Amino acid sequence: MSVACGKVEEMEKRKVKQLSVPRFASEQDEAKWWSGAEGRAFLKSSARTATGSVGSKLVASLARAGSVQIALRLPSPDLARARTIAERKGIGYQTLLKMLVHEGLQRAETGDRG
Repeated sequence: MSVACGKVEEMEKRKVKQLSVPRFASEQDEAKWWSGAEGRAFLKSSARTATGSVGSKLVASLARAGSVQIALRLPSPDLARARTIAERKGIGYQTLLKMLVHEGLQRAETGDRG
């Protein structure tokens, strides 16, 4: 390993130590941070995320339950509406759809039609 390469690695290690999850005023601010360069860098550089010891309540709640990948066909207008609503809320449209399915299933189990 060259001296220059060693210095670069040392600088990267310092960057990793300086990265931390800030406090957020809203879920939208949090979503922007996690999807931005700092959030991605934090996830890439931190092995602690695998243990669940790092992150916020929002991220933890989304990762809590195991997920299974499925293919689902939706009418184009419904997908467009979901993307618009998700963008307004500052979350991904797939996250929004997952939340809506979860809420709908809860309502169906309890018999609540509202």
